[in-house]
Amino acid sequence: MRQDGPVADWSLPLAGTTVVSVEQAVAAPFATRQLADLGARVIKVERPGAGDFARNYDDSVKGLASYFVWLNRGKQSLSLDLKTGPGLSVLTSLIDRADVFVQNLAPGAAARMGLSAATLRARDERLIVCDISGYAPDGPMGHRRAYDLLIQCETGVLSVTGTPDAPAKAGISIADIAGGMYAFSSVLAALYARERTGAGAGLQVSLFEALTEWMSQPMYYAMYTGTPPARTGTSHATIAPYGAFRTGGGGSVQLAVQNDREWRRLCDQVLGRPALADDPRFVTNTARVAARADLHAEIEAALSQYSADQALARLDAAQIANGKLNSVGDLLEHPQLEHRWTEVDSPSGPLRALPSPVSIGGAASALGPIPAVGEHTDEILAELGFAAAEVAALRDAGAV
Repeated sequence: MRQDGPVADWSLPLAGTTVVSVEQAVAAPFATRQLADLGARVIKVERPGAGDFARNYDDSVKGLASYFVWLNRGKQSLSLDLKTGPGLSVLTSLIDRADVFVQNLAPGAAARMGLSAATLRARDERLIVCDISGYAPDGPMGHRRAYDLLIQCETGVLSVTGTPDAPAKAGISIADIAGGMYAFSSVLAALYARERTGAGAGLQVSLFEALTEWMSQPMYYAMYTGTPPARTGTSHATIAPYGAFRTGGGGSVQLAVQNDREWRRLCDQVLGRPALADDPRFVTNTARVAARADLHAEIEAALSQYSADQALARLDAAQIANGKLNSVGDLLEHPQLEHRWTEVDSPSGPLRALPSPVSIGGAASALGPIPAVGEHTDEILAELGFAAAEVAALRDAGAV
């Protein structure tokens, strides 16, 4: 596969790289979609018929699942039943010609099929194998299945998210996204290292360890103060003022002060109360956090004379970071995105899409179509040397 397959777009950094992924749900598909956007050929292995179960999470995008549309553009879909000998044989032949193999199967499943990093790399030391799991397999919970909410719970995210009265999970799949991003970056690092050493690598990424890394600041705070950060709604647990503040006319603004210089500018140029900066209750960030209720009352009293738009204009003029509390609908129409919207093809026709956040040398993302289940099976099998009659036999046997 390193030399075969579709013609690569050599303006993209991963052109000529082939990734085979036995993937499902979010974490691994998120990682491989980033690779596809950068020009890699990504072959997604799916169950015959139903495919990746994320295809059926919903049908909100012209009959397609919003998760699947988000995660799987630019990939080729190969349907294989890996519980059959012929299906597994096709996969191993494919991996032998690939640069990268990614999998996020249930704990232990890849090893039972002979797809462990050690086994695969014994055949090809240049191969990069990335295993994504819920919990690192060498830990006491390595055998457990894991889903995003459960990882958010186990890593304490819910203990710092929400209001004082009730915890809340993040509204997006942050555990899966964290794991997927570390898988993506580790594959890039391994490809770079291989260019220098000629050797691939076995990579291990767990959702638990990925999200634990994101929880490092609250952990350090709790470790050395003896008190875990509180749930503070839209406010920041350890920085103040930082969050939502009511203005006149029933509006609100979000603002963030990062240091004492900005605090003084806020008091002088926005609130019109320069003496407030020297109030002993508020003179340092630590003091402001301790007196948060008084701080909010003073800020909101000063902002009550302005509408939300007037307050935002004053914050901009004072160079105090601020933002609006947008809905998802507002985001869809956000002026910062207006010039970025494009389209990708899909089994349901053209769909709106945004390119990758990564821009390298101005090159556009690959933005390939979203595949139907098994759409590229015959093409890929032909590249592996299967004759039409052999492909028909595999299909009759239920292996593809």
